[in-house]
Amino acid sequence: MAANLSPVAASPALDVERVRRDFPILDTVVNGHPLVYLDSAASAQRPRAVLRAVEQYETHSHANVHRGVHALSQAATAAYEGARERVRRFINARSTREIIFVRGTTEGINLVAQAWARPQLRPGDEILEEFLELLGPRTRLVGVAHVSNALGTVLPVKRIIEAAHEVGAVVLIDGAQAVPHSIVDVRALGADFYVFSGHKLYGPTGIGVLYGREELLAAMPPWQGGGDMILTVSFEKTTYNELPWKFEAGTPNISGAVGLAAALDYLESLGLPAVAAHEQRLLHLATAELARLPGIEIIGTAAQKASVLSFTMKGVHPHDLGTVLDAEGIAVRTGHHCAMPVMTFFGLPATARASFACYNTEHDVSELVRALGKVREVFV
Repeated sequence: MAANLSPVAASPALDVERVRRDFPILDTVVNGHPLVYLDSAASAQRPRAVLRAVEQYETHSHANVHRGVHALSQAATAAYEGARERVRRFINARSTREIIFVRGTTEGINLVAQAWARPQLRPGDEILEEFLELLGPRTRLVGVAHVSNALGTVLPVKRIIEAAHEVGAVVLIDGAQAVPHSIVDVRALGADFYVFSGHKLYGPTGIGVLYGREELLAAMPPWQGGGDMILTVSFEKTTYNELPWKFEAGTPNISGAVGLAAALDYLESLGLPAVAAHEQRLLHLATAELARLPGIEIIGTAAQKASVLSFTMKGVHPHDLGTVLDAEGIAVRTGHHCAMPVMTFFGLPATARASFACYNTEHDVSELVRALGKVREVFV
């Protein structure tokens, strides 16, 4: 693994059969076949611990947060702010003031674009996608993924951040594909902004996190108005709330935050190094097995990868490939993976993408190989 992700050497073995029992959806039968779920890079499944935490909150603690003096509101506020502290510990932020709950990675990136970039950028300033050779004194913002969702490539984000800081640029890291597979320490990385989604991390949909250095967040204007982001309001003057609530307008996704905290507890109970080592073993096995198949081309062969395997089959459109795999009970992602420039670089309309998580097994890999044989029978 790359220096910015957890080392996997000498990691304890993961009891994957026990892990699988924690995920009730894996008992699903699809088209007469036991489900083989290889689409966790799009959205991971949720363990019972997360489902129960959300149910417990919704059943016994639900009320609006921060504004009520009654018992349920106090309980909901404690759960919501407790989740914020849980996230702070998970990524080693200095303060809960640096943890903003958002709907997901996309909203977090939009928040930075609107509340930091829009007031800061001037004509001639640069936002880069290509990097080191293009850094210069006009560079203001560098946005980069920690792990490529289309290829699985692990980027050396610590070195990227250091290089950007040398020219005075601010760095926004999309960590959606990194946090499920590695220990992320935002202070060790030196990140200015770091965003990720709960649903790729075994948590609920509709919840995500924007981490930002406190001095940057404090200087940024609010992005949306209403509800909790206002401290006082009159016809003459409005005073905005303090961090982190300045950026959390309206009623938040309270149960989502509770579920995210439970997901972090669950993942850390498994041990992230053990999860990463297990996923790497599956990735290496699947890469070797698919490389032996006629007509299969693996797309993205970086030395440092997370558990994503993108590929094509000669003469078969990825959408057709995915349809046949689904008929065999195997869920993979097909398409451009919201990464059209990557597809353009490789001269492809799309790829098929298998992604591995803590609950996948060697049997899942063998089922993928078997089903790809069915694809060949149908199309080749």
